[in-house]
Amino acid sequence: MNLPDSPYLLYSDGKGNIFEDTTLYASGRSGWDAVDVPLDDWIFLPSGGSLYELPGRHGIGIDTKTGKMRLCKKGWAVAAFIPPAHTGLFLSAYEKEDSAPTLPLFCYTAVGWSNQQFYVPAVRIEQDIRQESIGYEQTKIEAGAANLLKAYPHNRLVKHLMQNCCMTYHCPAARNFALGRWECPVPVSPACNANCIGCISFQPQEESITSTQDRLTFKPFAEEIVEFTVPHLQTAPFPIVSFGQGCEGEPLLMWETIRDSISEIRKHTNRGSININTNGSKPDAVAALCKAGLNSIRVSMNSARKHIYESYYLPNNYSFEDLVESLQVVRAHGGWSSINYFVFPGMTDSVEEYEALRLLIKETKLSMIQWRNFNIDPDWYLGKIGVIDTGERIGVKQLMELIHEEFPELKFGYFNPSMERIRGDFEIDYAHK
Repeated sequence: MNLPDSPYLLYSDGKGNIFEDTTLYASGRSGWDAVDVPLDDWIFLPSGGSLYELPGRHGIGIDTKTGKMRLCKKGWAVAAFIPPAHTGLFLSAYEKEDSAPTLPLFCYTAVGWSNQQFYVPAVRIEQDIRQESIGYEQTKIEAGAANLLKAYPHNRLVKHLMQNCCMTYHCPAARNFALGRWECPVPVSPACNANCIGCISFQPQEESITSTQDRLTFKPFAEEIVEFTVPHLQTAPFPIVSFGQGCEGEPLLMWETIRDSISEIRKHTNRGSININTNGSKPDAVAALCKAGLNSIRVSMNSARKHIYESYYLPNNYSFEDLVESLQVVRAHGGWSSINYFVFPGMTDSVEEYEALRLLIKETKLSMIQWRNFNIDPDWYLGKIGVIDTGERIGVKQLMELIHEEFPELKFGYFNPSMERIRGDFEIDYAHK
């Protein structure tokens, strides 16, 4: 995509209308700073993307005549949500008024306008189509949800997944479960042993933001889990069942239930992959799950640096070293290990973070990095963890290139891989299978 010039800055009038300012090129944000975005970093806003008005914030652009940074006072700044499988390279750049509200828990990628198209600085990091917006037909989802509720009338988890996750919150994984395909979510824990600043299922009353969804309110039985996961593994294409979802706390707090579920599942079928999305806080529990038949783990982290990680996760009775050990445990048992790596331009691509990430990859023999967009108000996040200066930056795309060059066997992606991919067909084309 060869743009002759940077796209123009966008602003909102506060009434749902968005305009371009042809006197300003769009810039991006890295850390605390507004920066020029390289032309080759701009791509069309992918299908399924959307735009946000950022109230109380004025966009920072580059004057088309002088080349200097200045504010757009015509309206509020605009940011883009980029859909799954894409990783943003720069945040929306703006100056915030003192009265500006804290932004909700979404990602805020830079966006511009050129030649009747919206552009964002991003890369497609994953070819898997499992969460493409075009792949969700509402009538089929509704029919699938109704069929599951009918098939499992007394199963509390199926009810939660269909009525809350699928039909209320439009969770992509729950919708795929309703459609009988790919990754099936399995929330198990109403409690958590971390106090993540950007938790999407629980926020303290004193905070100015609210969680984006309600947390699971009960502890499911192993029998409830086995009842619907076995048929999914037996019949779905590229099947995965994943413990640990955004609508719950920490699944390792329910590790005995998970262990018993895995053991029982594997009595009925060897098909597919069993995964856990976790903070990795209990290495001994992870070892027990591996012995029961766990195939893969995904550990979430905002940073490979202990002090940045713990400033955000605020862990209870565990430390950064525990999650490192959990990744090592899975690899020692021959399993697949991923990190769910929250990408914050300016922080993730700092020189210090790069060195810490390299060390983590070496120490854990990591299988995969899932380069995920960080859903959080940038100013609120940096303020909460006390970061005033993010340090020297490499660039997100350049960071990816450096990591790939040093660790060519390490996979990049956005989703938990199916067993087919784990076994070697990592470039599998889901669209034609």
